Amino acid sequence: MSCPVLSHPAMSVPPTLSYPVLSVPPILPVPSCPIVSCLFCHIVSYMSHLIPLPSAIHPTLSCPHPSILSHAVLCHSAPSHPIPSHPIPSHPIPWDTEVCIQMCTEPHPHPVPPVHPQSLQYLPAPPSIPQYLHGVPTGWSPAGLTEDEDIQRMLRGSLLRKIKSRGVPRERLFRLQEDGATVCFEGRFGRARSQQSFSVMHVEGVREGHQSEGLRKYGGAFPERHCFTLVFKGKRKNLDLAARGEEDARHWVQGLTKLMGRLQAMSQPEKLDHWIHGVLQRADRNKDNKMSFREVKSMLRMINIDMDDVYAYKLFKECDRSGDERLEGRELEEFCRRLLRRPELEELFGRYSGEDRVLSAEELRDFLQDQGEDASLRQARAIIRTYELNEKARQQDLMMLDGFMMYLLSAAGDILNQEHTKVHQDMSQPLCHYFISSSHNTYLTRNQIGGTSSTEAYVRVLMAGCRCVELDCWEGSDGEPVVYHGHTLTSKILFRDVIESIRDYAFKQSPYPVILSLENHCGLEQQATMARHMKAILGDMLLTQPLEGQDPHDLPSPEQLKGKVLVKGKKLPEPWHEPRGITCHLDPEEEEEEEEEEEEEEKLQERSSRRSLQSLQEIKPLQAKDASQVAPELSAVVVYCQAVPFPGLAQALRHPRPCEMSSFSERKARKLIKEAGPALVRYNARQLSRVYPLGLKMNSSNYNPQEMWNVGCQLVALNFQTPGYEMDLNAGRFLGNGRCGYVLKPPCLRSPPGEGPRRLALHVRVITAQQLPKLNREKGSSIVDPFVRVEIHGVPADCGKQQTRHKLNNGFNPRWEETLSFQLRAPELALVRFVVEDYDSTSCNDFVGQFTLPLASMRQGYRHIHLLSKDGASLSPATLFVHIRCKSL
Repeated sequence: MSCPVLSHPAMSVPPTLSYPVLSVPPILPVPSCPIVSCLFCHIVSYMSHLIPLPSAIHPTLSCPHPSILSHAVLCHSAPSHPIPSHPIPSHPIPWDTEVCIQMCTEPHPHPVPPVHPQSLQYLPAPPSIPQYLHGVPTGWSPAGLTEDEDIQRMLRGSLLRKIKSRGVPRERLFRLQEDGATVCFEGRFGRARSQQSFSVMHVEGVREGHQSEGLRKYGGAFPERHCFTLVFKGKRKNLDLAARGEEDARHWVQGLTKLMGRLQAMSQPEKLDHWIHGVLQRADRNKDNKMSFREVKSMLRMINIDMDDVYAYKLFKECDRSGDERLEGRELEEFCRRLLRRPELEELFGRYSGEDRVLSAEELRDFLQDQGEDASLRQARAIIRTYELNEKARQQDLMMLDGFMMYLLSAAGDILNQEHTKVHQDMSQPLCHYFISSSHNTYLTRNQIGGTSSTEAYVRVLMAGCRCVELDCWEGSDGEPVVYHGHTLTSKILFRDVIESIRDYAFKQSPYPVILSLENHCGLEQQATMARHMKAILGDMLLTQPLEGQDPHDLPSPEQLKGKVLVKGKKLPEPWHEPRGITCHLDPEEEEEEEEEEEEEEKLQERSSRRSLQSLQEIKPLQAKDASQVAPELSAVVVYCQAVPFPGLAQALRHPRPCEMSSFSERKARKLIKEAGPALVRYNARQLSRVYPLGLKMNSSNYNPQEMWNVGCQLVALNFQTPGYEMDLNAGRFLGNGRCGYVLKPPCLRSPPGEGPRRLALHVRVITAQQLPKLNREKGSSIVDPFVRVEIHGVPADCGKQQTRHKLNNGFNPRWEETLSFQLRAPELALVRFVVEDYDSTSCNDFVGQFTLPLASMRQGYRHIHLLSKDGASLSPATLFVHIRCKSL
């Protein structure tokens, strides 16, 4: 006997809404239905589980099991509602079974011939279930790497020695955790000490052998092939390790490299899955792979949710289908799925997809048009093919909610224009037409009074895209020049070692030229040694002659200088055959520092800090008597960046010399901006200038670089080791153009006076945040009260900030729906900084995360913003979801 369900018009799915016909694994067991063979129930529940209920199944249909249909319809309108399903028999349902069902006779708006029984098979389980949730919390499989030999060794653990400057290296057991992303280590003999760990996601690189400063200094007792170094993102120190044998070291180096590659390639949904799984593992205190309500409450606090106990328990009980007061397996899947709902994305999807809750290529094109993107049907179909999870829908050029969410969470939905992640600007203009990422006191890892000097500091800034590094060079007692901060307690490093690090890392992040800013306090003999080291170590990288075919009095372009190292320093006047030891003027930076030190001394004396200053002055660095002279060997390697005292704007504009450059303290630069801003802009359009922080800032604090960029200063040097909004702005300024360290200045700063930039109105609708980090992990009950502040940094008339209201006790998925508006006169210079803080009514608000980017690199429409920590490290999966609209005035 034929089944009446199959012949009903409502069960006839239009060709444009056909769905995959695949075999189905068993799903959640629930109380069995009195009519277990009710095909209608199976189809409705599975179709609603797979996708939002299409209009092909009419909501007025009736069935002996109305709860099933009502749940399916509820799933269509509110996906958070539980979806009960019948157990699937292991054999197909016989088609001639008597099915008791009352059918609605209302004709369907899209009548088509009925589906033949032989073509109908069971629909698949919903693709929306996050992959990590299958089998939660038995452990995350690191993308199929669990069978890999290197990963297996890491999971078993190895005894490794931490190489440090102090004490005897002791063996500790290092072991990769089952999440595939956390490494824990402890004392070998189980002595009382807290277990430590690090995330593979925070590792920036792995170096084999004695390739770190620490191993070169302290690892000599261990064979090079047994040693390796983990370099971390942000400010965390390197971890230098020595294995018992070469094989162990190789497994860890190769295994970590594989895991880093896999983790970096993870999509945002996968990162979210992995993050949630890590939380589940931590919350499962007794490691029984089951979650009691108490453990669930602990998990909610870990992820920044302060949920009412009554509501939390209700949700817990709804998912506890076994009724044993424990969530496990699929029950936990359901609980997490509800937590991870994105109602705002569901609403957005519904706005464009209409009643059938399926996005056609034409509807997706409309969405793209509203986003301000390429709105062709071809592009819409390409997006569907890339992000849609359902194969049958993909074939029909349809997009479901899951695919839409995947698209918005991908790089395509990021606020940063993805074209700007590559070098996209004209790189053939003179060097003075670019902002150049620059570091001050590069050798320091902390403050400039008692901090540590390290070659690793050069590696970090070069890998961050910095293109101008500073070397403070002093006489070494054994004939070898050293680099450190004179008149202070900072440690010393060999000039030779610094140059070797620069050689190894100068062009790994960017191919464009690196400038070595030398502050020279050495005598003629050690100056000659410095020149010999640079020539011997850098070889062809070092530029020692003007480029062929280039006017020696004009600045070349970054493109022409690819792969070259330039030296900024004092140069002897021509001809070069003048007697050895010709006295040259002090570098203007040194002159400025002397003036500033006098001024700062007075202020410090007024603040009763004279003793500490005097104690510093008693530290006499080894400076040669002939340090004011220039050795011909060192002068010879200075080509395009000749350091000269600033002659004054009037003379510099009358007689421009592009290959000469001057340095200004932040105070002197501000004075020039205030007194002769337009003239300084014209000066910077022809010559390079360098700005540096005040000399006696003991905590190595920074100044606002934006005011220097506003007048076209190219080398705005900052203390990279000091986090803060200043370094956020610097990172934002050089975020575009492939993070290559060179950003083309706006036309008004390259050829002033030029046309003024177009005025712009910017509207930022702050919609939601997701998975904000917990600030006080020690205090379990501490939940953030977040608010979002949007700041504009640009010309003085454009600078401003606005913020949303704070949301009480919700760092997991707060929703604001507030619009912040700005008017900009010079949008080409503007940076936009998104800041999330934890509101505190009694004290200063706590920083949660931020992201800064140029307005010119910001995309319009609905966008995700991936937040960063104070030191610039990723806070994944923490995001903001916003809508951006720009309008010309």
